[in-house]
Amino acid sequence: MTESMKDFEKELESSFKVIKEGDILDVTVIGISETELTVDLNYYTEGIIPLEECSDDPSFSIKNDCNIGDTIRAMVIDAESDNGAVILSKKAAHNLLVWDELKKDMADRTVFAFKVTEANPGGVTGFVKGVKAFIPASKIGLDYVEDTESYVGMTLNAIIITADANEKRLVLSAKEIARENAVLEHSQKVSKLAVGETVSGKIVRMESYGVFIEIGEDLIGLCHISQITNKFIKSPKEVVKLGDTVSAKIIALDGDRISLSMKALENDIPDEEEDTYEIPDEFRADKEEKADESPFAKLLKGIKL
Repeated sequence: MTESMKDFEKELESSFKVIKEGDILDVTVIGISETELTVDLNYYTEGIIPLEECSDDPSFSIKNDCNIGDTIRAMVIDAESDNGAVILSKKAAHNLLVWDELKKDMADRTVFAFKVTEANPGGVTGFVKGVKAFIPASKIGLDYVEDTESYVGMTLNAIIITADANEKRLVLSAKEIARENAVLEHSQKVSKLAVGETVSGKIVRMESYGVFIEIGEDLIGLCHISQITNKFIKSPKEVVKLGDTVSAKIIALDGDRISLSMKALENDIPDEEEDTYEIPDEFRADKEEKADESPFAKLLKGIKL
């Protein structure tokens, strides 16, 4: 089939095509100006998407975000304009269709790079897929954020937790991702430790059942009361106090839990009294006797070893 025949068939198909308001079409960008997009409708006339009908996102740029040859979805808002072109709205089609995408993103726990554009005491706002979204102050980080204004301009990794098409309500949480990252980071740090390793740190918490020791890199291990000392104690306070810097041996790593023993190091300390014990008189050499004439030496006389 020659190119001229293909063109003829295309024109013939277009002549039977009827476009009406409310139709959502896949159109191709064939022209870009400061104020509008010109699109191919595969129709007897071209389509126009005015700048104000492109997007609700204030960061949208018709020059930077659109390219010749792009295929986009747009809704017909005026099938017979005064100048003969079909007027379409990219944002109207987007706002109608995007909520199904957002609901799927929520189910898939898709992570978005959420740029904060505004802030108020209750949280921060930005845009996801051209839809205005909100992150509550309690969901910005691991802890409640008082100074939300400091986040303006920042980009947060966040997931969708509410996507209500009827209320046009889109809520995200960066806390979920921050928590997951913190758990992963903690696990990586723990994986570098080894049972039998000696660590030092400060006692940051005391309970009746033991003490918690911060051993560096935000890692905290538990030294159970039975592992504090070889002596019997009813309370850790009998031996240590909050803020003390102590040394301990790692005796177990169970997942992310670190078990420590302070008394294990006591067993490693040589007994300093070993060479200073008292010798009973009956086993001492007499002052007049030579050093090798002690009762022990006399006993050994005549015995072949």
